[in-house]
Order: sequence, then structure tokens, then C-alpha cells
Amino acid sequence: MLLFAMGFLLIILQSSTGQFPRACANTQSLLRKECCPPWDGDGSPCGELSSRGSCQNILLSQAPLGPQFPFSGVDDREEWPSVFYNRTCKCEGNFMGFNCGECKFGFSGLNCTERRLRTRRDIFQLTTSEKDKFLAYLNLAKNTRSQDYVIATGTYTQMNNGSNPMFSNINVYDLFVWMHYYASRDTLLGGSNVWRDIDFAHEAPGFLPWHRVFLLLWEREMQKITGDENFTIPYWDWRDAEDCVVCTDEYMGGRHPTNPNILSPASFFSSWQVICTRSEEYNRQQTLCNATSEGPILRNPGNNDKSRTPRLPSSADVEFCLSLTQYESGPMDKTANYSFRNTLEGFADPRTAISNISQSGLHNALHMYMNGSMSQVQGSANDPVFVLHHAFVDSIFEQWLRRHRPMLEVYPAANAPIGHNRENYMVPFIPLYRNGEFFKPSRELGYDYEYLQEPELDSFQEFLIPYLEQARQIWAWLVGAAVIGGIVTAVLTGLILACRKKRRGTSSEIQPLLIESEDYNNISYQSNF
Repeated sequence: MLLFAMGFLLIILQSSTGQFPRACANTQSLLRKECCPPWDGDGSPCGELSSRGSCQNILLSQAPLGPQFPFSGVDDREEWPSVFYNRTCKCEGNFMGFNCGECKFGFSGLNCTERRLRTRRDIFQLTTSEKDKFLAYLNLAKNTRSQDYVIATGTYTQMNNGSNPMFSNINVYDLFVWMHYYASRDTLLGGSNVWRDIDFAHEAPGFLPWHRVFLLLWEREMQKITGDENFTIPYWDWRDAEDCVVCTDEYMGGRHPTNPNILSPASFFSSWQVICTRSEEYNRQQTLCNATSEGPILRNPGNNDKSRTPRLPSSADVEFCLSLTQYESGPMDKTANYSFRNTLEGFADPRTAISNISQSGLHNALHMYMNGSMSQVQGSANDPVFVLHHAFVDSIFEQWLRRHRPMLEVYPAANAPIGHNRENYMVPFIPLYRNGEFFKPSRELGYDYEYLQEPELDSFQEFLIPYLEQARQIWAWLVGAAVIGGIVTAVLTGLILACRKKRRGTSSEIQPLLIESEDYNNISYQSNF
């Protein structure tokens, strides 16, 4: 009955996030290279008549890229989304969306003026009814076709440069599986040749902002199709876990009694079919994943290669990672040392922060430990444990942001691997989001984590926050100015006292009106700071 009611809600609610907007997946839009659909509220492109936004040329970053991808003009994801569209909606104020019909994250209301803060909670802190509702929402998403978005089943060249569109429908859950695949897939070079050292969502600075956007969009999509505006993604705090405690039929599916590689038939996740897992087949055929079903979810937690991933991450691993002061370093890829991002992603040792790609730490360790669908990058989002895991990874990112309070300039502006510079648009999201836009505290994006919550601030404190933040950013200059001011004041005070003492020792009648030349030469204007 619950699922039937949710299905009915889908008819009256529109989804709003994803990859290719259905309204732009046609010959006319591709040939014109324009994706500026009308907003239903007034029928004008981008809601322009209501001052929500306007159709504008896309401004691409010209900052140089790192050396990891030595090609140009061979991948549709280069300079995203310009291969497909060079004009999209630019929304004003707090409006957002491919047609400016949405509110930015953290805002709500008819005119997107109301601030809203939602809280993500530990899955084991949910009541039984809350947990069952979350599982039902997942199943609804798996069985509900996306109304606003489709996926590309061919490259732009295979589409004959737009004159032969190749798109397909997809359900809401698999839409996000496909997006994760598309961002991390190999580059097809023709014949059977591919380039593997490319990933627009991993192994570089954008790893954390990209997955932050991914979760926000996924969360909003669930709110839309269920009509539950208060829905938030729960997280699994896996620190010091001895096994996969969410891998039970009560939660994310237990182990099959006779086949340890698949899920228990008592879990409805056992009937789920995965997509986008056969990367080698796509590479040989030079095709994209078309969302065809490819079998059940695979998962055999704990029976992984212990030489690569000996254990699940510990609290000490997380705390050491949080102590790192550099967000990114060196080549800004999986070989980076002393990089918070690379250590949290799991390519650097969580005890030393030295890169060691033969081992899997933190984020990567959990993926490898699951020993199945989660362990292959491109298809890892097929397993619903993925969202619980990445919500907790995002919470660690949030802890680091709060502890170190980095300025936006800390995020690399240039020379990062392709797609990962600060001003690059994230692949494959439409509407467009830049990496740097999500290098900020979660509260500014409308959500918080239950275990990180701080006392509520009163309105006066909230008023002061931006000014205190500006003062924090220039505190070193303020202290320096105060020290210099103190020294100058001391010097001037000394000179004044000396002059007064000299004046007292000279009769006013015989005191010269001008300083003698030899006295003038003895005065020093040097100051040493």
C-alpha cells in the first residue's frame, strides 16, 4: 500500500536532477547546442518572464590541466558540457535547475527565500518505521521511471554529431548508477583502444565535491518522488566495525544461505538487477552502458583480498586523516602525499599519508571489503550500501572543513587532472555545478550530520558570522598591523619625550628656531621591524 501511494505521488510530482534533461534530448537541441527548457510556471525558457533565469552561453574555465590525460577532442566529457550544449539556463538568486524551476540547496518556498536545514542521521539511530520507510523509498526509486531525465546510449560521434539522438529511459535509482559510471568510465579511442587513466569523479581534488553533489541530487530526487520533503540520507559510521553490520535482512540485505556471493532471498534487494558493470565489454565494443540488466547485486563482505585490505578503517585512521592540513598536494592524483583528499579516498596510508596504491585505506577499504558490486568503481553505486558509505565519507569531509576552515583558494585552480580544477563543471550534471561551489560547509548547502551538530545560534550570532569569518581570514594582517603600530607608537613617544627633555634643558631665549645642521644629521628615520 505504501509503494502504491508513492507511485501515485510520482504522477503529480516532477523529478529535477540528473544527466540529460528529456526536454533537451532531441535533434533540435543537439544541433543548436542549446539546453534551455521552459519553466512550467510561466512557459518561458529558464523562467525568464518571472526573472528566475535566462539562456546564456556557457563560460568554460581556461585554466591549464595536469598531464594525466594527453589527448584533446576525443572524449565527450572534455570541457563539459560543450560537446553537447554551449548554452544552458543561468539561474538568478536562489533559483536552480535545468530550467530554473528549483531552489538552490538549503532554500525552499515559492520564491526560494526560506532557509532550510535538514539533518542526516546514523542508520542505527532510525526507528523501525523510519528505517522501513527508507528501504521502501529505495525500492520505489528502483521501480520508478525518471520523468525529467534520460541517459545517453551512444557517444556524440555515434549520434552523428546530434542528428541521430541516442537516449534511453531509466529508473530513478539507476539514473544515479549510470551517472557514476559515466563520470568514471574509460575514454574510447576507437578500434579496441581505450585510455584508462581518466576519472572525473575520483583520484583527484574533485572526488569529495563531486560525491557531495551526487548525494544532494540523489537526496532531492528521493524527496521529489516520495513527496517527503524531510527525507535525508542516513549514514553508516563504519569506524572500528568488525564486520558489515548493515548487511542483514533487516537493513541492506544479508548473505544468501547457499551462495555467499549474492544476497539473501529474504531481502527485496536480492531481486535488484545491476547495470553498467561490464566495462571491458563496453571497451571492446566501443559502446556506452545502456542500462541493460546484468544480473543480481554481488556482495561477499569480508572475503576480500586481505593483503590489500586487511581490515575496516579505525577511529585512529580517521583522526589522523583529519589532522592533515593540506587538502591537496603534488600531482593532485592518487600518488599525492600528505593530501587529506588522497588519504580519505584511500590511496594513501591512513597512518602516514604516504601514497601506496597497492593498499586500500579509508573510503577505498570499505569498497574492497564488500567484495562484489561495490568493489568495481564504475558499477559500485548499484549496491545501496553505497549511499550509506558515501554519506559517512562526506561527513568526514565536513569535519575537515569545520576544523581547518579553508578558504576557497585552497582548492586547486589549475593543473589538476582533467575535470578537477576549481572552475571546471562536474561531469555529467545538468544543471551545471563547479567543483569549487561545493568546497564549503554543509550548513551552507542546507544539511548537517547528527553527530556533528552544534548548538543553535541566535539571530545576532548568525548576523556576526560572515564578519567574524572575514576577520579570521585576515587575522594575520591585523596582528601584524597591531605590532607595527605599537612599535611606531613607541618610537614616536620616545622622540617626543626626548625633545621635551631637551627643551627643558635650553633657555627659551637662546633656543634656536631651526635645528643646527649637525643636530639634523644625528636624527635617524630608520625603523627595523
